[in-house]
Amino acid sequence: MFLAILCVTLIAYLPALRGGLLWDDNMHVTRLELRTLHGLWRIWFDLGATQQYYPLLHSAFWLEHRLWGDAVVGYHLANVIQHAVSAFLVAIIVRRLLLPGAWLAGFLFALHPVCVEAVAWISEQKTTLSGVLYLAAALAYLRFDRTRKVAAYFVALVLFLLALLSKTVTATLPAALIVIFWWQRGRIEWKRDILPLAPWFAVAIPAGLLTAWVERAPQLIGAQGAEYSLTPSQHVLLAGRVPWFYASKLLVPVNLMFVYPRWRIDTGQWWQFLFPAGAAGSAIVLALLARKNRGPIAGFLIFGGTLFPVLGFLNVYPFRYSWVADHFQYLAMLGWIVPIATGFAKWAQRISMPRIGRSAILALLLLALWFATSAQSSDYRDYETLFRASMERNPGSGLLHNNLGVMLMATGREREALAEFAAAVRLSPNDADYRVNLGLALAQAPGRIGDAIAEYQASLRIAPHLPAAHLNLGLAYTATPGRLAEAIAEYRTAIADYEAATWSQPDLWEAHFNLGLAYGQMAGRESDAIAEFRTALRLKPDSALAYFHMGNTFHKLGRLPEAIEAYQSSVRLDPAVPEVHYELAYALAQVPGRVPEAIEECRKMLQLKPGDQPGQQLLTSLQAFQNPVHK
Repeated sequence: MFLAILCVTLIAYLPALRGGLLWDDNMHVTRLELRTLHGLWRIWFDLGATQQYYPLLHSAFWLEHRLWGDAVVGYHLANVIQHAVSAFLVAIIVRRLLLPGAWLAGFLFALHPVCVEAVAWISEQKTTLSGVLYLAAALAYLRFDRTRKVAAYFVALVLFLLALLSKTVTATLPAALIVIFWWQRGRIEWKRDILPLAPWFAVAIPAGLLTAWVERAPQLIGAQGAEYSLTPSQHVLLAGRVPWFYASKLLVPVNLMFVYPRWRIDTGQWWQFLFPAGAAGSAIVLALLARKNRGPIAGFLIFGGTLFPVLGFLNVYPFRYSWVADHFQYLAMLGWIVPIATGFAKWAQRISMPRIGRSAILALLLLALWFATSAQSSDYRDYETLFRASMERNPGSGLLHNNLGVMLMATGREREALAEFAAAVRLSPNDADYRVNLGLALAQAPGRIGDAIAEYQASLRIAPHLPAAHLNLGLAYTATPGRLAEAIAEYRTAIADYEAATWSQPDLWEAHFNLGLAYGQMAGRESDAIAEFRTALRLKPDSALAYFHMGNTFHKLGRLPEAIEAYQSSVRLDPAVPEVHYELAYALAQVPGRVPEAIEECRKMLQLKPGDQPGQQLLTSLQAFQNPVHK
């Protein structure tokens, strides 16, 4: 049966298997500096080394990169296979609980389109991997509960710890197990049910608190600020509304999207109180019905309890854009899927439905889900397809316009990017990052440098310590005659803000590099320029550009040996830049006995840039000097 689940899952997700990297995938697929054994050590012991502290997940990415490198299909296959394994485990668990409809539950989970975001998006391997470990731990613990064998207990505990190290939403598992035992036996026993799970709670609670702190910490993820500030009443409204949204998408999976509209939580709108009131009323009704059937209330508790981390009481970074996301209910949806599958099986038995009729109904249902999943996964073929499809369903999202603009800029489509950034700012005028991106696009447009400066300044009025705004404002001032001193001041501010704002400072080197360029344009500040280039190279040792400009500064000061050394370092890092070969040739030509090396550099330059007039003239001069004509 596993092979059947795997085959239908692979076929349903075939469009996504051909897809590329999306949104933040490049921050999850192991970065260059983490691909060594030391990088693996950092994944486990350096809290800021990865986007989130999920060391088992990033160890899996590390291993996968060793296996298939940058071949994206490998990561997609890993996600799909893990999802199929989870679906198989769902079926096995339902059978272990002696419930009918086990294989239906497995196929429903495998093919439900709500799962597409978690399966087709490489970044969400944390969801599929943790799902496998969560369900395997549950299955092992159910065996322990039946046999009371110590070995089964420790297998379950180890699997649970591994799940926590992949994604801490799995911390809800011990509570879900207690609900299952109450459903089975109608009571909870301290010695049998609570005490064995006490160590699980003892590790789950700190793991959850650590993740909550990492999400909020400004030096790490930074999920704090006005976007996350809710009053207690607003928290209640949000927590009451979220489960209804997820239940509706689960039961009627239409209009699914990568980024949903962000609701405005308003205590002044009476109808918003209907959501928490409805949730409370449903809980009361199900509790009353529990005297006859505990199944519905058990599913309700598992669904709501597993959703607790994303109900709005804890800050999660994606809340900045939307309060909900399909992948948030990946495990919680089992609280619905299992009762639905079991309920259908019992109903079919009660009315003595012929096997062929039951099979026909199930085939139609699964076929409909298969088509919906396949169609949804086709949106994940590439970045542009995903974001344009999402914008059709959520045209008011500034995030979608902004991120599409980033992709368009990266592929040289500046005019289209400018339109997207302008739309993002129009929709979210108080987002400083969007204004910075609009400024970057304006700076690339002819005659729009003044407009770019205005956007950077507007960004800084919103977020005065946004280092990217200061850095890019400095670049704009550098490009404006007579404003070099202002540029230097902005670069200095950017450096101070980068150092104050984060532990990892990926763009700090760029601020030092540009400050070095600015100093290099000022008479008498060459030593300051060299100092800034050296700092930039300490932060980014593989910057060929920094070595090149440091070589130019040394050359300007007449320090030829140091200039040649810097040029040679630049060439080693990036041998495909003709200008570096030219400057290296020119410097070598001024050193006695090094003209042959200079000629060789000229030839390399002309191979890269055939017909270049200055390069040809220099080569001709050097050859004439080396082989003078005697009369």
